[in-house]
Amino acid sequence: MESPRDLRQRLFAFSLRIIRLCQELDRKSGVSRILSRQLLKAGTSVGANYEEAQAGQSRADFISKTSISLKEARETHYWLRLLAASEIVPVAMLSDLLEESEEISKILGSIVSRSKRSST
Repeated sequence: MESPRDLRQRLFAFSLRIIRLCQELDRKSGVSRILSRQLLKAGTSVGANYEEAQAGQSRADFISKTSISLKEARETHYWLRLLAASEIVPVAMLSDLLEESEEISKILGSIVSRSKRSST
């Protein structure tokens, strides 16, 4: 699946994929539903925090909100890895999302690093 070039669009598309996965997980009971809630909160928060960062009141606010977005991306990657390792969802079904969450984390990490360097 080709990712949108604009990061905001890419994060929105990522959130949609997380929502769809969580809808499938919610059809099951027990652990699947609990993990679904964790994944849904973290996975959709990545884009939401980045959107907030775009309207940051200062460079420090932008860095702070983008850093939160990075943390949420890393958490999302953790939940996806856990779903795969526990075999709740087959690894093959998660490989694209795992790869995308890792790429998003790298992009956001780079943005935070560059922003911190240019603000000093």
